[in-house]
Order: sequence, then structure tokens, then C-alpha cells
Amino acid sequence: MSIRPIFVASIGNPSPAYTNTYHSAGHTVLAHLRIWLHTSPFRKSRIHASGLISDDPRDNYWTLWQSPSLMNVSGKPVFTAWRAFLASLSTPEERSLARMVLVHDELELPIGKIKVREGVTSAKGHNGVKSVMAMLPKGMEMTKVGVGIGRPASRESRDVAAYVMKRMTQTEVDAMTDVAGQVSEVVRNMSSGAR
Repeated sequence: MSIRPIFVASIGNPSPAYTNTYHSAGHTVLAHLRIWLHTSPFRKSRIHASGLISDDPRDNYWTLWQSPSLMNVSGKPVFTAWRAFLASLSTPEERSLARMVLVHDELELPIGKIKVREGVTSAKGHNGVKSVMAMLPKGMEMTKVGVGIGRPASRESRDVAAYVMKRMTQTEVDAMTDVAGQVSEVVRNMSSGAR
């Protein structure tokens, strides 16, 4: 059985100004995921839209990529990096098997929880996910992993916007290690064809 190459993209706001904010929870998880999957240290890659990239030095099963853009305009860099990832694969079979995992923050889940949605599913009002879906080929299947960040008591848009820009506590950042472990299982299962 062939191993499925997996491109794991996180969207959020750029570092260092937005490091470990709730809105950039996907980036925080990706940093921990690199340790779980034993990939190389992150490095900037011009051909991958100047995002940070980490890959498996032994093979090409997993590539982790962090978007360099602001959350709500993530689509173009994600698409550019996805195309570069596909071009890096050796064979047409690998390219046809390749899948994207999009890691993003999720207001509807508490800290420490993830929600995995597969196939062609809606953005559920998430502007970063909407931006990505608008740039990818229509009907392209991907796996979306929502990382729980909780929700403020108020549903007012300005209160929600202020909440997602707050920094996580150290306890919450530490919880992202366990979240990354959950995401690593998703990635490993997809790579082996179990998903």
C-alpha cells in the first residue's frame, strides 16, 4: 500500500506579534506537532509563499507549513504553498494521493479539544477558512482540524474579535502539546490510508 503524502497547513496571524494568541492556535499546535512527528526545524521557504516549513528528513510523508499572512487573507499563500508541495512530489501517483490538513482556531470548542471535518465542508463562518476555500480548486477535499479556543460570554462581534486576539495563558499553551498529539494521530492515520 502506498503512503499518502500529507501537507499540514496552519493559519493564524503572523509571529512574533501574534504568537500564542487564540486566533493563532493553529500555529501553536503546528509548533508542537513538529515534535510529535519528528520533522525538521522550521525554516522560511520562498517557494512556499515565504511561510515556515518543516518536513520529515527521512521521507516525504509529512510536510508542516505555517502561513505568513494575516488570518483573513490566508487563501493565496496556502494555495501557493500547496502547489509547491505538490510540485515537490516525485510521481503522479504521489500527487494524486496527497492531501491537505488545515489547522485553525475554533471558537465552538473548549481549549484542549479538536474537531476533525473531512471532505468538502463549509467554513462555518471562519474567515480564514473561507479565504482558503475560495482559492483552492472547487470541490477540493481537505481535512479541517478546528483547535478549541473557547468563546467569550458575549456574542458581540467586537467582544469576540478582542477575545481571539488575546494571548493564551501558559497553561493553555501547554495544553496545545496534547492537542498536537491528537492532531498527530489524524495525520498518521491519513498517511497510512486509515482515514
